[in-house]
Amino acid sequence: MSNDFSSTVPDPAQTRWKPFDFPKKGEEIDFVNGLATICGAGDPKSRHGIAIHVYSCNISMTNKAFYNSDGDFLIVPQEGSLYIKTEMGKIVVNPNEICVIPMGIRFNVSVSGNTRGYILEVFDAHFELPSLGPIGANGLANPRDFEYPTACYEDLDINGYKVISKYQGAFFEALQDHSPFDVVAWHGNYAPYKYDLSKFMVINSVAFDHADPSIFTVLTCQSVKPGVAIADFVIFPPRWGVADHTFRPPYYHRNCMSEFMGLILGKYEAKEGGFLPGGASLHSMMTPHGPDSECFNKASTEDLKPVRVADGTMSFMFESSLSMAITDWGAKICEKVDDEYYKCWQGIEKKFNPNWRDDFSSQK
Repeated sequence: MSNDFSSTVPDPAQTRWKPFDFPKKGEEIDFVNGLATICGAGDPKSRHGIAIHVYSCNISMTNKAFYNSDGDFLIVPQEGSLYIKTEMGKIVVNPNEICVIPMGIRFNVSVSGNTRGYILEVFDAHFELPSLGPIGANGLANPRDFEYPTACYEDLDINGYKVISKYQGAFFEALQDHSPFDVVAWHGNYAPYKYDLSKFMVINSVAFDHADPSIFTVLTCQSVKPGVAIADFVIFPPRWGVADHTFRPPYYHRNCMSEFMGLILGKYEAKEGGFLPGGASLHSMMTPHGPDSECFNKASTEDLKPVRVADGTMSFMFESSLSMAITDWGAKICEKVDDEYYKCWQGIEKKFNPNWRDDFSSQK
């Protein structure tokens, strides 16, 4: 795990990772030991920036607690459930759910077999609901659907209980003679919480064209500049596609944000082939990207009838206004970079015809 993003070689190319490995046969790795950093920007010492990690583990944390002194964790399980014990109580987080653990909260993770997922870490501030603007009072992720733990304590005296702190990107260990999860009761709103992504109230275009992907924002961490996010957590849930006179898949674009995508389950509508559950992609700011050639050809010729989109799937995006650097682990050590990712766009043919309107009129 690393928060050093200044020593890596810049690479603006589109990057895709194949599914990250589970622990090898015979290995026993818990949540903390299974953390690895893919990319990020900024520095926790200045309390500005983000980091994107993956975790892969197969055993529970035994007589061990962990807390993050650098920022908040937004945890996205992809395979296997997380049984999280915190100072405020217990939380069970399943795939298609998320959990946020604020800075400084101690926690322990138990698992049952191979477990894998993604983590978005923010250094600046805390996650909050996005402003709904003209949407009004209801929509997207509703406050009522976020769940907090009920107080639950353990009175456990044990020599050598490990408490691990992540501080300025490094791990430090202290030993004590009792469990830190001995909080009998708590009150306030600084606490871990979970959210079921299936409860997201989707808003979409019902006439033509695309709305901005910000309509799929679940949580955001805002910068000091109004309307600019340090990080947004965005999902692409099951929904209806009904727009007329529109190329319905995500349009081709380049923008001033960095987009890291992951797939929890199913197939992503714009890249059903090489983008797999447990894998990821990074499209850096001002680097063009969009649907692969297969999706383009299909969407360019199909009838624009009302259709269901993304049934049986859930993809997400960690989007940031910061320019992220890929770590050595993400670029080389994990050995999961798809070197042929660029080929998914090679089959797209030029469709522009300046005489299209005249040809179309003559056919009437």
